[in-house]
Amino acid sequence: MIFKKEREEIVEYGKKLVQNNLTKGTGGNISVFFRHDKLMAITPSGIDYFKLKPEDIVIMDLDGKIIDGKHKPSSEYSMHKIFYEKREDINAMVHVHSTYCTTLACMDWELPAVHYLVAISGGKNVRCAKYATFGTEELAQNAYEAMEGRAAVFLANHGLLTGAKDLPNAFNKAEEIEFCAEIYYRTKTLGEPKILEDNEMNKMLELFQSYGQVKDK
Repeated sequence: MIFKKEREEIVEYGKKLVQNNLTKGTGGNISVFFRHDKLMAITPSGIDYFKLKPEDIVIMDLDGKIIDGKHKPSSEYSMHKIFYEKREDINAMVHVHSTYCTTLACMDWELPAVHYLVAISGGKNVRCAKYATFGTEELAQNAYEAMEGRAAVFLANHGLLTGAKDLPNAFNKAEEIEFCAEIYYRTKTLGEPKILEDNEMNKMLELFQSYGQVKDK
């Protein structure tokens, strides 16, 4: 089985999506890109994360051809593919339907700098991409455009997408941004939260080039 280690890692993180309340049921998807081989490993469509086995992870090229695997890839594979084609800093992606990020996305709101951890997104905010039907090229393009200069984006009326150099970091960004989205939601129920100024967020962005990274095991 090719890319056995990476397939095992995707299975592990698929379970963590549910265990860490980042998605429900079979919602969301995970992928890893093998840049040297121009191949992508991605979760299959509609299979329970706790029933996934490494051989269920689909290996495909960027033209959509399945190289190894017996299942259909996630319907969102084009949304992963566009980043691997156009962003050399991204080699893993996590898409989730987490409660608070999705709540903000359903309001068509961005996530401002309510907490310094917003900087883990790679910017001073997390933008919200224009709505498009799931699994479409339009959604992929909208997500790509809204995530310019960032490592995370809300998908309107849908969820959250994060990208990073590897899967642990992409997952970590999803967790931290969901935390910030919850803080924003809760503070909005009390009044208007105090948003950090740009000069402070610039400091955070500098610090997070190293501090915000999950280290290799």
